[in-house]
Amino acid sequence: MLMPHPATLRKLVEEYQALAALESAEGVTKSGQRAQDLAYTLCVSTGTRDVQQALDYARQYLAAAGEQVVPAVVPLHARPAVRRETARSLREPAEGVGF
Repeated sequence: MLMPHPATLRKLVEEYQALAALESAEGVTKSGQRAQDLAYTLCVSTGTRDVQQALDYARQYLAAAGEQVVPAVVPLHARPAVRRETARSLREPAEGVGF
């Protein structure tokens, strides 16, 4: 089964929990569209059909990922150097090539 990136799954879990806490504090049931969307996405992402099972599975998956979570964006200093071509350098013949 394909699994989402741990950072993506963590964001879904955190957002769902925050929304659930807010709705609980206000005495509202989870009938809002965003809560339904998050519950559906969590279930699809974890291959479950119940949001509580999805949350349990997601927590286990994230715990297993531990420190292996890789940032989704590579820091600029970690990227390989890229040679930048300019219009002039592309027009000039390379050394040893005569025209």
